[in-house]
Amino acid sequence: MRSPAPRPGRARLLSVLLALPALTGGLLAGAPPGFAEPAGRAAADRPAAAVAADTYTWKNVRIDGGGFVPGIVFNRTEKNLAYARTDIGGAYRWQQDTRTWTPLLDSVGWDDWGHTGVVSIASDAVEPNKVYAAVGTYTNDWDPGNGAVLRSSDRGASWKKTGLPFKLGGNMPGRGMGERLAVDPHKNSVLYLGAPSGKGLWRSTDSGATWSQVTAFPNPGNYRQDPSDTSGYASDNQGIVWVTFDESTGSPGSATRTVYVGVADKENTVYRSTDAGATWSRLAGQPTGLLAHKGVLDAENGYLYLPYSDTGGPYDGGKGQVWRYATRTGEWKDISPVAEADTHYGFSGLSIDRQRPGTVMVTGYSSWWPDTQIFRSTDRGATWTTAWSYSSYPERANRYTMDVSSVPWLSWGANPAPPEQSPKLGWMTEALEIDPFDSDRMMYGTGATVYGTENLGAWDTGGKFTVEPMVRGLEETAVNDLAAPPSGAPLLSALGDIGGFRHTDVTKVPALMYQSPNFSTTTSLDFAESEPDTVVRVGNAEAGPHVSFSRDNGTTWQAGSDPAGVTGGGTVAVSADGGRFVWSPQGAGVQTGSGSSWTASTGLPADAVVESDRVDPKTFYGFKSGVFYVSSDGGATFTAKASSGLPTDGSVRFKAVPGAKGDIWLAGGSAGGAYGLWHSTDGGATFTKLTGVTEADTIGFGKAAPGASYQTLYTSAKIGGVRGIFRSTDAGASWTRINDDAHQWGWTGAAVTGDPRVYGRVYVGTNGRGIVYGDTADSGGPGVPGDPPGPGTCSVTYRITNQWSGGFQAEATLTNSGGTAWDGWSLGWSFPDGQKVTQLWNASYAQEGAAVTVRNLGWNAKVPPGASVGFGFTGSWSGANDRPAAFTQGGKACTTG
Repeated sequence: MRSPAPRPGRARLLSVLLALPALTGGLLAGAPPGFAEPAGRAAADRPAAAVAADTYTWKNVRIDGGGFVPGIVFNRTEKNLAYARTDIGGAYRWQQDTRTWTPLLDSVGWDDWGHTGVVSIASDAVEPNKVYAAVGTYTNDWDPGNGAVLRSSDRGASWKKTGLPFKLGGNMPGRGMGERLAVDPHKNSVLYLGAPSGKGLWRSTDSGATWSQVTAFPNPGNYRQDPSDTSGYASDNQGIVWVTFDESTGSPGSATRTVYVGVADKENTVYRSTDAGATWSRLAGQPTGLLAHKGVLDAENGYLYLPYSDTGGPYDGGKGQVWRYATRTGEWKDISPVAEADTHYGFSGLSIDRQRPGTVMVTGYSSWWPDTQIFRSTDRGATWTTAWSYSSYPERANRYTMDVSSVPWLSWGANPAPPEQSPKLGWMTEALEIDPFDSDRMMYGTGATVYGTENLGAWDTGGKFTVEPMVRGLEETAVNDLAAPPSGAPLLSALGDIGGFRHTDVTKVPALMYQSPNFSTTTSLDFAESEPDTVVRVGNAEAGPHVSFSRDNGTTWQAGSDPAGVTGGGTVAVSADGGRFVWSPQGAGVQTGSGSSWTASTGLPADAVVESDRVDPKTFYGFKSGVFYVSSDGGATFTAKASSGLPTDGSVRFKAVPGAKGDIWLAGGSAGGAYGLWHSTDGGATFTKLTGVTEADTIGFGKAAPGASYQTLYTSAKIGGVRGIFRSTDAGASWTRINDDAHQWGWTGAAVTGDPRVYGRVYVGTNGRGIVYGDTADSGGPGVPGDPPGPGTCSVTYRITNQWSGGFQAEATLTNSGGTAWDGWSLGWSFPDGQKVTQLWNASYAQEGAAVTVRNLGWNAKVPPGASVGFGFTGSWSGANDRPAAFTQGGKACTTG
């Protein structure tokens, strides 16, 4: 796996390794109890059947935050309309009545996973229903796709997409600068986008539908964080980094005349056009030697404020200045809160109070130690005050109080020596915005959360303003591993950057992440199947051991010891009885031991993925490069099995079924080679590939369906030509897609596990949207066609619940309004506009031309008089999407509502 850069401190510098399916390591550790495969039902006899669908309710396992929020944007004409962008976890809209964030990009699918990285967001001040997002995660080859601009006319509920001929970097260096995307405040059909990689400045004149390069713009930028980086990550030209309109130079319906553009070029960082973008020139007299991270204009008084840093950020920066440019006179003035010689950080996060434009705030975004700093001026930068200062070093006097009781893990369990404090005010604070309608409300993003205050005015009156998390609903963790033990906590997680959590209630934020030690990233974890209080986790750490053990189901932990040479967590497994561990760390060969000491295993290559049998405490398994290995002596020695046809490259994860010795499922591979899902019932001696499962990346088990004896299977896979999250209740004979097109979450290839105690509940790991869990409306049973239709009087309601360019989602309710119970039903209609059903859940369907027939499944065949049955579906359309005019059930016409 490739790592772009070392991480400075506890913030998500990057989650590159988690975002790339072909490069991701790790495995799912732990699994629920189950039963053996019934005799005579081997996988070879059970090719995958036709795919059905089920209605699931999806929610986040609550962590609240967990990653970098580089941008917050308030709409300038509508109160309480605000958006946040994340580097890998999509975009969000603020919901004032609940004080929560609503995710807006969950519909991004597997093939477009890079579009969960948001490099910029723009809210239209003329038509507040419109919002735009510039998306793409990496500009180098880690992201195979180009960037795009998404446009919405319903505040992000649905999107239309325009692909770009270049890549965008929501998770690249410089991502905290901006905003790179801007809407003309007078002629809102005009937008500008600053591109990276030397691609220049781009403009749309049709509300984002098409884009063309502004060829007159003279400077595509030249700043690179590290020109010697051969990966292309730190060596990419950071390009055009912000666009700002001077609304005082235009009138409604006409393009704004004066536009300022920021460029990643230390000698030429600010340009201006005074003829609506026809010509451009370098702004005369500007400071040099630094980069302007933002350009914030007070058009009322004619001042452009510019926070500068010696680097592009968001985690680096050692010197900075703040300047004010008078747009009417051309005067430049250094208004830095601190002399450059006295800084050890750069400036960013600049905002002005739109109610009182003389009030300016700016952050020392890269002040990692002892804390970030926030500066405030009420006289246009002539004088400044600070959020905290030294009373008598190292003691601090704070103008604020912090209340993190809603997200208590933000303390990190730290008890630092002064002048550090816990919780910190923040780090990587490039996004700070004062509400344009409320001088008392401010929000700012950090490397881990969104903080805010609603009594900011206390800063100026001698009181203390209260800082608290304003992050509920915004989930931004990258998931490496998940485990759902049969007893104790329902969920244990291994996460990037904040380690992971023991969730005793998935609807509540845990008090603290794992401690003793607190890994920066947990790469793998496992519990003992028959002794689930025994848990082991491994991970990456800046210093100290990379392994830790718990004997109370993850409540408390004790650090283990490292063998020589260990540099990273790798993967780990614990025996079924909890008495033995096998660890495959980075930097050293595979090890076996009791936790306090380690002995090198033989026969298994370094960096192999390891797992344990869930029944036999002496049996462990390993896999690397197409070869499956087995140990029958507690991991001391491994022997390669003769099984063939397994993936030789790409990411592979496998798990052993609880309750059945030697029953193993293996998922993974790559598009260029073997790729799919394999099953072994003989301890890995042979594997059989499931037909119909063309791609699979994860495998997990959950409670068996009612009436079934085998564990329910869950996978992130491509089955029947459709990518999604799938469930099988009959050991892989048939599959049910349980997510839908509105719930895809980009890349979901790292971890999935069912719940051993709740049938149908599944936990899915994402790369930036945290852990999502789903609960089913299905009572169980395979995804097979239902019974024949029955006659009866009926009524139907049909409702389109969501619609976007070329697609829509609808739901229908069929009611038995007669006096006789149905034992099977069949609902038919004809689409009036050539619509096509693409996926349907809670029933089976067939379509021929415009005619659609929907039939019951086995579990919803019986419908008593007065009762109803419902199903939902997604479809495609063009031109029009009118509802069907008539419906029939069992050959008889239904009334419609």
